[in-house]
Amino acid sequence: MTMKKKYTVGILGATGLVGREMIKTLLERKFPVAKWVPLASARSAGTVVSVGKQHLPVQIAEPEAFKGIDFLFSSAGGNVSKALVPAAVEQGCIVIDNTSAFRMQDWVPLVVPEVNAEALRNHKGLIANPNCSTAQLVVVLKPLHDAFGIKRIVCSTYQAVSGAGNKAIEELYTQSEQVLSGQPALPQVLPYPIAFNVIPFIGDFEPNGYTNEEMKMTHEVAKIMGEAIPTTATCVRVPVANGHSESVNIEFSRPVSPQEARLVLQEAPLITIRDDRQLRHFPYPLDVSGTDSVYVGRIREDVSHPHGLNLWIVADNLRKGAALNAVQIAEKMVEMGLV
Repeated sequence: MTMKKKYTVGILGATGLVGREMIKTLLERKFPVAKWVPLASARSAGTVVSVGKQHLPVQIAEPEAFKGIDFLFSSAGGNVSKALVPAAVEQGCIVIDNTSAFRMQDWVPLVVPEVNAEALRNHKGLIANPNCSTAQLVVVLKPLHDAFGIKRIVCSTYQAVSGAGNKAIEELYTQSEQVLSGQPALPQVLPYPIAFNVIPFIGDFEPNGYTNEEMKMTHEVAKIMGEAIPTTATCVRVPVANGHSESVNIEFSRPVSPQEARLVLQEAPLITIRDDRQLRHFPYPLDVSGTDSVYVGRIREDVSHPHGLNLWIVADNLRKGAALNAVQIAEKMVEMGLV
């Protein structure tokens, strides 16, 4: 992509796990940055962040700090976004928000560029990044839906602790040491011990018995895909540092063979097929962490339904689930002449 103009780029939440990954991704993809503006709460003000060879002090995130920023990548939490993003938009920033604060607002495009880039044309200064588990899922759903027509989706997620931030990663390591030394694992970040355990819920419960993490997937899939495909989810936190996995059952409008699905997915953007049963070569979080692709394996017929397939989907949740998707949105906006 040829991008001649350079932009002033702000990172709201620059000291956090996703904020640092956004800086890394912008550098790796050579996004044309004229000036960096790292922003965070007053607690982190003065902290120095590394941006390539530069070492920049973090500024306090307040409305006046947004003046002159072209792109603001926001990943400082939903409450912070609700408080500060409107001010940034008023200052003329294009905000790409990684929180859930605005995703389901009708006027805010919720975008995965491989799926619904055209929605960017309707932006009013704010674009939402989807939930990490949703982003990798719709990358796979889109080509399959276009080819065969999807009637229903059942998704069980196996979500890494990095989705809960750097402190959750540290807690996994600390608790592992505690358990291995015969001590009790003491949860402080996550609601239950995560070392050598799984937690069968993520987020707060809603009246229907689902968590808000699960309902995010239901609602976000519909908004991104542009139609209300029935989707149900069970979201589980697992003792993996980084990389979300998903077991997905898809019901199509007609029988679809695994080979048909593979042929379609092989031609789709950002998807890598790893599906060798003899070599046990499938997507594993440990292998895909740090990469950009969405990996698909275990493609097989649903023995309980003639129109069903089962798939195993794995991606780095800090990359396609957060930083990479946000950067791709900015790249696509430049490419489409929307800046």
